[in-house]
Amino acid sequence: MLTVTPGEVNQSDEVPHPFPYQGSKRALAQAVLRYLPRDTKLLVEPFAGSAAISIAARHANLARAVVINDVNAPLMALWQRMLDDPHRLADEYESLWHASAPDPKAFFFSTRAEFNRTPEPALLLYLLNRIVKGSVRYSKAGDFNQSADNRRLGARPDTVRDRLVRTSATMAGATVRSGPYDEHLANAGPRDVVYLDPPYQGVTDSADHRYLAGLARADFERALLAANDGSVSYIVSYDAVRTDNKYGEPLDAALGLTHLHLVVGRSAQSTLSGGGDITIESLYLSPALVGRLAREQDPAIRP
Repeated sequence: MLTVTPGEVNQSDEVPHPFPYQGSKRALAQAVLRYLPRDTKLLVEPFAGSAAISIAARHANLARAVVINDVNAPLMALWQRMLDDPHRLADEYESLWHASAPDPKAFFFSTRAEFNRTPEPALLLYLLNRIVKGSVRYSKAGDFNQSADNRRLGARPDTVRDRLVRTSATMAGATVRSGPYDEHLANAGPRDVVYLDPPYQGVTDSADHRYLAGLARADFERALLAANDGSVSYIVSYDAVRTDNKYGEPLDAALGLTHLHLVVGRSAQSTLSGGGDITIESLYLSPALVGRLAREQDPAIRP
């Protein structure tokens, strides 16, 4: 098992990011990019969220094409709007930001209610910029129910515009989808890489409502096994360790994955709870991916 220290996980300030989103893998991006083969044709993120890995890969010219997918359809609608017309989206955000000034708290709750009725992308963008630490929460009924950080109005419009425009330019031509993750594993080609960042088994000590849909561990491992049978190159971020407390169990050793530990710094969940625990996150590489990387190092190695 390889442990990568924080000093080796460097994130360039030049890499854009679209919006605050707890669980984003921005801090891991440079470490993950090490495991993209040089011949990567397509990078796929089936649990995209803020698509930190795809953005970093495109920024570094390490993937010719990208597909971002998430079961959260309103989130992917936001992504599509951002790619299609970032300036219009920025204008809509600016109008909301200024409209909130007289009574920010009341405006947030009315906007949240409106978003739950009509999930317009600009409304979601506003909510993401107002909530605490970008920590998205949903009710059991699927309604966005996180509260605002009432100490601030959210990112200033000029800051948001810069983020949207730069991210849109970096991700130009990306394909945006909303659907099941396993279809992307099943359809991956021999020069593709699939990066999976599914919901953790237990990121908190209580019920976690950060996600619109949970993920059954057994189903996930079956999908990975099928991907192994199809010689799919994939990378998985899954369980994490906070000091000596592990969130969930490691993926089944029978899958034959190469298991890396990445030390990524302070836990976002711990920060929200007032703690200071350090997160060590697991990264798993599929046998097909390890084989591709080995052949790059030694072309005499044959599949």
